[in-house]
Amino acid sequence: MALFPEQRPRRLRSSSALRDLVAETRLHPRQLVAPLFVREGIDEPQPITSLPGVVQHTRASLRAEVRELADLGVGAVILFGIPSTKDSIGTQAFDPEGIVQAALNDVRADVGERMVVMADLCVDEYTDHGHCGILDGRGSVDNDRTLAVYAKIAIAQARAGAHVVAPSGMMDGQVGAIRQALDGEGFTDTAILAYSAKYASGLYGPFREAVDCTIVGGGDRKGYQQDWRNGSREALLEVHADLDQGADMVMVKPALAYLDVIAAVRAAVDVPVAAYHVSGEYSMIKAAAANGWIDHDVVATEHLTAIRRAGADIILTYLARWYAEQYAQA
Repeated sequence: MALFPEQRPRRLRSSSALRDLVAETRLHPRQLVAPLFVREGIDEPQPITSLPGVVQHTRASLRAEVRELADLGVGAVILFGIPSTKDSIGTQAFDPEGIVQAALNDVRADVGERMVVMADLCVDEYTDHGHCGILDGRGSVDNDRTLAVYAKIAIAQARAGAHVVAPSGMMDGQVGAIRQALDGEGFTDTAILAYSAKYASGLYGPFREAVDCTIVGGGDRKGYQQDWRNGSREALLEVHADLDQGADMVMVKPALAYLDVIAAVRAAVDVPVAAYHVSGEYSMIKAAAANGWIDHDVVATEHLTAIRRAGADIILTYLARWYAEQYAQA
């Protein structure tokens, strides 16, 4: 019998090379998705105050950014659009000339199959009321009318070159409506990443600044996003519903406050699981580091590794470029 077996873990921590050799969790830039914002009608990138280092891109600066991310080995990008005009149904979200469709065409022409190109599929950035769906005239979201619009968006994004569409509105039946629409137009190879377990979180504030989205009248999305007090039971109902309707991948959002949900979803399904390290999670790191309270690089790496360790195969994160640069230098 070995003497002092409790020392074995410490012996395997004795050098950086040994720690790397036996590490249980590994994170590669190919597992990261960079969220990018593209704004119609601007001549130069616009900084986002609450997301230090992140900008609203022009079409030209977006193209340059995506090419650089591809060169760094980042696995994918996901595009969010900010149109110059908004209306009650988010027409610009499915207009063939809309900002995201134009950007998708640009990006696919530049990077082709070198990286995965995703598009967020929702209408909150495009509606004049700020909700993720079409309103019914009484201030509530009309689920079925919204599904018809989502189907149009999916087709427009697929035609523009999206490899993956990512419905984020949490409408009942959204994945099924989108899959049927895509297949009906011959886009059977376009994948769906479903925001399956998306919580009505307080961590989305910086994102809403990034896309200029405010709910008119001071409402909220608690009626269709998940209650953050609920755990994996409710999440798994949503996940399995999306898979039954044809989702290829499922997502948990946010990430750090929902590591238990990520782990439960990973244990329950056999498809890729994504997690969104959201704007508020990113901004907290940046703010604390700017005040000298934490070491940015250590904490950022710890966050991403924790999400991966919980079971996420894919991480959407505003840290994607930073991590890829660090990885390249290692």
